[in-house]
Amino acid sequence: MQIKEVITAQDKKEFLQLPVRLYRNSAIWIRPLDADVEGVFDTEKNKTFHHGECIRWILLSETGETIGRVAAFINQKTVSKGNDQPTGGMGFFECIENKQAAFILLDQCKDWLKQRGMEAMDGPINFGERDRWWGLSTMGFTPPLYCMNYNPPYYVTIFENYGFMLFYNQVCFAL
Repeated sequence: MQIKEVITAQDKKEFLQLPVRLYRNSAIWIRPLDADVEGVFDTEKNKTFHHGECIRWILLSETGETIGRVAAFINQKTVSKGNDQPTGGMGFFECIENKQAAFILLDQCKDWLKQRGMEAMDGPINFGERDRWWGLSTMGFTPPLYCMNYNPPYYVTIFENYGFMLFYNQVCFAL
């Protein structure tokens, strides 16, 4: 497997298309608009870049197929806010059901954050406001509201096995 920083237009396309392929048979996944996802990584549109930085990667299989994606970020306004140690974030995680692939992505985030002085990693979170793509679904698995994270149940095991621990429960209701 090979991890690759998202730089080219083709990389960006792969970053956006991976969930489309992963969830093509899911009746409950709601595809976000590409412009909404790309807006998070646009230095002109996302004001968090004024006091933070972010990077994203795709993971390729031996045959060159995109099998995972992830982003890591540091928001200097929240690095120490409510944390015992400097804390960065990771998000936009998508991966096939493969522990090795998932851990490569998470290790990439951990290493990048560590190189920048971070001692802990929150995730999955968004590089920006908490009103979009925040958290991991651990039960319910019903259609999310637009811009809420969607994940299959196996992500819970991946994150727990990697060492993530529950920070708080966020309960969402639909009518």
